[in-house]
Amino acid sequence: VQLVESGGGLVQPGGSLRLSCATSGIFFRIYAMGWYRQAPGKQRELVAAISSDGNTNYTDSVKGRFTISRDNAKNTVYLQMNSLKPEDTAVYYCNAKRISPPSNYWGQGTQVTVSS
Repeated sequence: VQLVESGGGLVQPGGSLRLSCATSGIFFRIYAMGWYRQAPGKQRELVAAISSDGNTNYTDSVKGRFTISRDNAKNTVYLQMNSLKPEDTAVYYCNAKRISPPSNYWGQGTQVTVSS
């Protein structure tokens, strides 16, 4: 199983980035997918999630700015991040989760830095 994130980088406040997470080795369409982030000295937190049938949820701090989406044909999940703020700076991780049977996979992370 592989989850490979890409699209991170350095961006100025107010800018945009699009993260991608390409998966292999799982039956992608039946997995719930999520984006988490971890800033230095802080716990990893859920940023956005999308269920296998396309329902989405977001942490309050990114509502209206971030959009999660999935392309089942490409086995890929995306995170469009707009109006980025310095407090969005973190390592962003992709997650694939299945309830039954239970399975949980993580990517290696991609750094997002928002700074002028």
